[in-house]
Amino acid sequence: MAERRKTTFEERIEIVDYCLKHQKNYQLAAHTYGVSYQQVYQWTKKFETNGAEGLRDRRGCTKDEVKLTVEEKLKLEIQRIERENERLRAENLFLKKLEEIERRHR
Repeated sequence: MAERRKTTFEERIEIVDYCLKHQKNYQLAAHTYGVSYQQVYQWTKKFETNGAEGLRDRRGCTKDEVKLTVEEKLKLEIQRIERENERLRAENLFLKKLEEIERRHR
């Protein structure tokens, strides 16, 4: 089994292109580029199904985040910041109460 290595989007396109130019010789492409046979096979199938966009690495992104406009992403970020702000306010109030209780028991 070939040792795993990270590939960029551009490298994946190049590897798939090489594989397709050589009549889908997955073994040759894997050996030439130092990646696994299975990976070349998967990339080629994704390319045939979804085009170049099928080769993008979307780990860490939800499907919804990929399709959002810039304005929608900003609205989501504002909502996230507002939730965090509210949580910090509650934490601050809790700490103030705790300090007040400690002062009373001294």
